[in-house]
Amino acid sequence: MAQLTQRAKAVLINELGAVDALRFLNQFEAGKGDYTNDRTELFKTDTVKGLVSEMKSQRKG
Repeated sequence: MAQLTQRAKAVLINELGAVDALRFLNQFEAGKGDYTNDRTELFKTDTVKGLVSEMKSQRKG
């Protein structure tokens, strides 16, 4: 993966120039926290059927 990252950076720099490549890369940042844990906690009382029903009712309203 590190080799792929280096190749991708080289392509960006070659195609965009160093400044624009850096601008492009700076718009991405690693997330924080544990989404799997957060999602489990957030939806622990919900069912798929209930969530689908809620989405459908929001479309109508």
